[in-house]
Amino acid sequence: MRGKWANGLFTVTHPEKYVGNTVPRYRSSWEAHFFRFLDEHPSVLQWASESIKIPYRHPLTGKISSYIPDIFMVYLNSNGSKVAEIIEIKPSSQTSLTEAKGSVDKIQAVVNTAKWEAARAWCRHQGLVFRVVTEKDLFASTRARKPRRPKPKKVANVKGK
Repeated sequence: MRGKWANGLFTVTHPEKYVGNTVPRYRSSWEAHFFRFLDEHPSVLQWASESIKIPYRHPLTGKISSYIPDIFMVYLNSNGSKVAEIIEIKPSSQTSLTEAKGSVDKIQAVVNTAKWEAARAWCRHQGLVFRVVTEKDLFASTRARKPRRPKPKKVANVKGK
């Protein structure tokens, strides 16, 4: 049975930028969208998909598990300095208990919080930045550019004449 999310192998058009050991696999249309951005944007110098493994303690089992973030990237910021980041792409409903829409999202938010605390500590030690990207980040500019339909003007009801 096929899941409800898009998934597949991403075709890299700028292989000189891709530093992963395997062909990048997207597990959602959001990841595919972000991969396309990484592959095409001139400020992105290097990127990889699922290339780093970070140990963390699973909050529900207490066992040490492995967290594999979605993306590693190196880019030039607006000052021309190189920045290296680890990126996780998640729906906002799985980022915190306040954003969760149901019990499955709440469980995922708890597990994700543990993963991300471990990732932030690991990244600090490595001199990297860790960031969670949601649909609000991915599609913010699209929403901002979408023209709003003007509200219809109220016309006074005129009787007679």
